[in-house]
Amino acid sequence: MGEYNERGRRTELIRGIIIEKTSKSPLHRTISSWLYRCILAQLPKDFSVWKEEPITFLDSEPEPDIAVTQGDEHDYSKSHPSSAELVEEIAVSSPALDRENAALYAEAGIKEYWIILGNERRVEVYRRPVKGHYQDKRVCEAGEVLECVAVPGVKVPVSELFVSHSSATAAL
Repeated sequence: MGEYNERGRRTELIRGIIIEKTSKSPLHRTISSWLYRCILAQLPKDFSVWKEEPITFLDSEPEPDIAVTQGDEHDYSKSHPSSAELVEEIAVSSPALDRENAALYAEAGIKEYWIILGNERRVEVYRRPVKGHYQDKRVCEAGEVLECVAVPGVKVPVSELFVSHSSATAAL
């Protein structure tokens, strides 16, 4: 599958259907960039963090905003990862679609899935995938520190996701 459609727009494969990706808002871009740097600064050895890169499932190849996989980047030089420890989507204009994708990620065994709700200034956290459904769901609000269960040592102050940043680890 090509990365772009006939109109030159970026696409991804979801459940065998080619979906045109939407444009990103400045808020989406800002949150995504800060979150990537924040996680990269805390990443344990033998894990890799990816920004908008494919993960290959049986009938889908989503490109989540952020994904953390086990292994070194060079482990994926011949094929895309087929799973991840943590996947994050920044939802500024697409929270319904990102919630629908929870089943896709649970089916693929993604241990932890975060939906960062930019306009609501909170994070939905999904954990423990079983038979295509996450068993645990919680919402983290401003003032809380979100600790990733699937990737040891990764902590994200929820309030920091929604402010201007001069350093990726300012609040850590």
